[in-house]
Amino acid sequence: MLWRDVIDLIPVTVVKNGYGEEVEQDGIPRSVFANKKSARQSEFWQAYAAGVKPEIVFEVMVADYNEETKIKYGENKYYRVIRTYSANGERIELVCSVYPMEAQDGP
Repeated sequence: MLWRDVIDLIPVTVVKNGYGEEVEQDGIPRSVFANKKSARQSEFWQAYAAGVKPEIVFEVMVADYNEETKIKYGENKYYRVIRTYSANGERIELVCSVYPMEAQDGP
């Protein structure tokens, strides 16, 4: 299978800012090869019922994924991983929703 796309996997940690509020802080992004897929209809309705809207699915190698929760794809498109699925233990699908606009400044 050809890996047609490149995504940046971004680890996110929660830290306290100067006011004592918990905020998300982006770690160092890692670029990996991926395949972009559309969210399946069954995936969409299951997530929608839980209050999230899956927009896109990225398939990556299991060895490349370290439980990062934020993805950058393209120029300035950010996504949050809302669910993962691995059928064969070699590849993993990252089901993603659009990252909130106020957090789209990037790392």
